Amino acid sequence: MRTDTGQVFKLEDYRPSDYLIPETSLTFRLSPEAAHVTAVLTVERRDGIAASVPLVLDGDGLTLRSIAIDGHEPSPADFLTTPDQLTIISPPAARRFQLRIETVLAPAQNEALMGLYRSSDVYCTQCEAEGFRRITYFLDRPDILSVYTVRIEAQRREAPLLLSNGNPVDGGELAAGWHYGVWHDPFPKPSYLFALVAGDLGKISDSFVTLSGRKVELGIYVEPGKERLAGYAMDALKRSMKWDEEAFGREYDLDVFNIVAVSDFNMGAMENKGLNIFNDKYVLADQETATDADFANIEAIIAHEYFHNWTGNRITCRDWFQLCLKEGLTVFRDHEFSADQRSRAVKRIAEVRTLRAHQFPEDQGPLAHPVRPRRYREINNFYTATVYEKGSEVVRMIHTILGAETFRAGMDLYFERHDGQAATIEDFIKVFEDVSGRDLSQFSLWYHQAGTPNLTVSSAYNPAAREFTLEIEQSVPPTPSESRKRLMHIPLAFGLVGAGGEAIAHSGVEGANVEDGVIHIRKRRHVVRFSEIAERPAMSLNRGFSAPVTLSVEQQPDDQFFLAGHDSDAFSRWQAFNTLLTDALIAAFRQVLDRRQPEFSARLTELAGKIAGDEALEPAYRALALALPGEADIARDIGKNIDPDAIFAAREALAVAIAEANSEIFSKLYDRLADNGPFSPDAASAGRRALRNVLLDYLSLLPGGAELAARHFQSATNMTDRAAALTVLAHRHHGSPEATKALADFEAKYATDPLVMDKWFQIQASVPGPQTVDAVRALTSHPAFSMANPNRVRALIGTFCSANQTGFHSADGEGYRLFVETVLQVEKRNPQVAARLATALRSWRSLEPVRQAKAREALLSIANTEKLSADLRDIVERTLA
Repeated sequence: MRTDTGQVFKLEDYRPSDYLIPETSLTFRLSPEAAHVTAVLTVERRDGIAASVPLVLDGDGLTLRSIAIDGHEPSPADFLTTPDQLTIISPPAARRFQLRIETVLAPAQNEALMGLYRSSDVYCTQCEAEGFRRITYFLDRPDILSVYTVRIEAQRREAPLLLSNGNPVDGGELAAGWHYGVWHDPFPKPSYLFALVAGDLGKISDSFVTLSGRKVELGIYVEPGKERLAGYAMDALKRSMKWDEEAFGREYDLDVFNIVAVSDFNMGAMENKGLNIFNDKYVLADQETATDADFANIEAIIAHEYFHNWTGNRITCRDWFQLCLKEGLTVFRDHEFSADQRSRAVKRIAEVRTLRAHQFPEDQGPLAHPVRPRRYREINNFYTATVYEKGSEVVRMIHTILGAETFRAGMDLYFERHDGQAATIEDFIKVFEDVSGRDLSQFSLWYHQAGTPNLTVSSAYNPAAREFTLEIEQSVPPTPSESRKRLMHIPLAFGLVGAGGEAIAHSGVEGANVEDGVIHIRKRRHVVRFSEIAERPAMSLNRGFSAPVTLSVEQQPDDQFFLAGHDSDAFSRWQAFNTLLTDALIAAFRQVLDRRQPEFSARLTELAGKIAGDEALEPAYRALALALPGEADIARDIGKNIDPDAIFAAREALAVAIAEANSEIFSKLYDRLADNGPFSPDAASAGRRALRNVLLDYLSLLPGGAELAARHFQSATNMTDRAAALTVLAHRHHGSPEATKALADFEAKYATDPLVMDKWFQIQASVPGPQTVDAVRALTSHPAFSMANPNRVRALIGTFCSANQTGFHSADGEGYRLFVETVLQVEKRNPQVAARLATALRSWRSLEPVRQAKAREALLSIANTEKLSADLRDIVERTLA
């Protein structure tokens, strides 16, 4: 294996820059093949730095056309330039000077979609994390805050719209059909937040009046003809602005706020100051083209990027090791927003499912890292579930420990103390220590220590003493570069539930600090005694998922069944039933391996029917409860010697057992949930559709299931129902006349809509079984597919590798061969997308030996490829380590 691993960046090596750039003036003269960029930088030497210290600016593949210092061209001996660096060897003696740099770019040739590129005839930028250095030489690091003035020049017929950060201050006509626009952002920002968009786009407009009475002009720009699809995004934006004022006291600060939707984008969205750039899949929606999940994602991501205005932009990161400071905190904020807009219980369950599906495997595998990493080779590879989702959970734990009022006081102090600064995690923790008077040093290990803690819990009840005892022991498994772990502060929310479902009161607690229904676990082992307990309670632990931990609980199945039907905490009630399902599936997996027919208790299958028909539970909750744990979730809980085919067989057997046991209940409820009224994307309507479509999936396993799904498909009046029926047909009745016809009808109807065709690709890429390898390979030649478009690649290749356990991990290794082919093909154009695809094999060591050997061979074949990008090599070599 090649070992040219590149530079390792370490947190302990951070030092402030010798130079600052308080003001930046940029002029762009745009052309697809030769865009000229002139940067005029006001450079300031930091106090205490000698004039002899060189100024070293970052670049990436740049072509320098000219350079001037204080208006004069330096001699060749005074500077050194390469495509990746510009060094002013002998800076002026004056502490402050002006540096003028002219570079030339080829936006149309930029298929990596970093820096300035041209997509569908629109000029666009993506600068986070280190894309600005692909535009001009600069101190491209987040602690260099600069006030930007940007002038954009372009041919009016090619780019009538010229946008950048801040407020528009000037514009007009130039000779030969050219025109210009000037934008000024008065708020200092790091280079990663710079943005430019130029092209011919449609627009919808609105306005928002802030809490102080300022009117902000709002614009969402989309491809011409798609304006009607941006209305929901605009509504979500206005709700986000209002919510942030009410929940966090944050008011928007510029005169305008613009969003631009583009079809070629590496990320979901980017929070550039005043000019958010979005992947169009998170802006465009109506009932005909978007599912309820799409509407919810648009709402959440619009909010997330807007909330960054304060948690990310006004207060940014000192260095990239602090990425969780803006991302984890802002994910927490968007989660709270969505919970207030929709159902808090349902949202919480969905968040935990996402965390377990994506972050837990990361913590358990070779790519494990702390929420705040201590080292990296390629920062693009640390936009991870650990930084985002686990980072959010750490903020939530602070909220749990301190309470809502003190948490809000801490956030207010954070905004007051650090506005306009590049901050650190230590700064963030300090404000909460200051407002609460608590020592959070042990708690801060959540930021510094990798791995998912496990709590082993046992209990005993002494009726004579009326005492209930919990024994709780914490451990953190070893992770790469961390074999010895320190003890964590874990806030464990709990409840003691009586026989009637009521909370059992207790008069005293010994053995741990217990506050407001939370046990604070700080030691290796706690023995917690509750006194004056009149009856043996059922333990409801980690209520609301108060801490991102795993639980090993000595608990009788009777208690799990009881909690699944009676726990007053909605998350814990869902968790109890999910645990019962998981245990049954793992037992069935063992039976399949032993060549036995899986068996399931009638008590379990009947409970599914009771949950489905419980009108006291909201439909969205019932839909989540009835959704079986995913194949990857089951594999994670089994842990080793994974045979994906056996897991699939076990899961199918349980689905059939539940369907057969509840056919009458499910059928009647399915019919009752039919909705012929007008479409609404609101949470209640979406919940009813979700429940009906889960029932359709079960009913499709019974005789007449294909015909039922076909009728559902034909009668659907919205994309949620249509895509659900198509998925059932393609997955449950693959190759049937009904499935073949539905796939063809869907393709014919939506062939010219790329985002809808992505759903068509996803559905086919996730069809279970080894035959899907050939189907995916064939679909790469489909006219609607392009290896150059990240959305298409993620829809087809990403779905196959991450969401098709039996296809990707086919025993003959063909799935891995397709993986290698496509990853290397994508890598030639877009290293970031290729690196993200490569994470699909992060859990390869948990597979049974034959598949494990084939997976390792696939990873080695990538690692041994010549001239591999730093992004991809970093992922593959860490996965193999």
